[in-house]
Amino acid sequence: MIALIWAAIGYLLGSIPFGMVIARAMGLGDLRQIGSGNIGATNVLRTGNKPAALATLLLDAGKGAIAVLLARYFVGESAAIVAAGAAFLGHCFPVWLNFKGGKGVATFLGTLIALDWRMGLMACAVWLLVALIARISSLSALIAAATAPIFAWALGRTDLILVSLFMAVLIFIRHQANIARLLDGTEPRIGGKKK
Repeated sequence: MIALIWAAIGYLLGSIPFGMVIARAMGLGDLRQIGSGNIGATNVLRTGNKPAALATLLLDAGKGAIAVLLARYFVGESAAIVAAGAAFLGHCFPVWLNFKGGKGVATFLGTLIALDWRMGLMACAVWLLVALIARISSLSALIAAATAPIFAWALGRTDLILVSLFMAVLIFIRHQANIARLLDGTEPRIGGKKK
């Protein structure tokens, strides 16, 4: 019962569509009609508004971290892990948007940082390194997601392998179209407008 309660809390926190809220508040329009139609920071960046994109990134990561930290504070580590997965699901499938949400990368990174800051920073470092080299957000996200379970194992956090693997698999599923464009060389670069 306690696990279900924290799953619900995590889901509801994760389902807050900060990208859409910020875009509308700053007069950027409906994100679902811009670029990829995604509600995340990368698509907000395609509007050309960098502060809005940064705010979206921080808030999407923050909601995952808050879900983890609250669950850990009130219950413990097992509840924190449940809340992490639920917050990630909430971002990807928010009830407020007919379960059509983002791809979960920022929320994924936020939950990892809160679960184990070492693991989270490693995943962020991988994302940043790939982004600096390739300048392709989706490729950065896919590689960071794929390495997260490895980092959990290397750090001795075997309790985090399953949740990080779950999020990584879902990130790959949510990026199917991106993977297809990566393979044919048409995936847009960071800061570019999606054709």
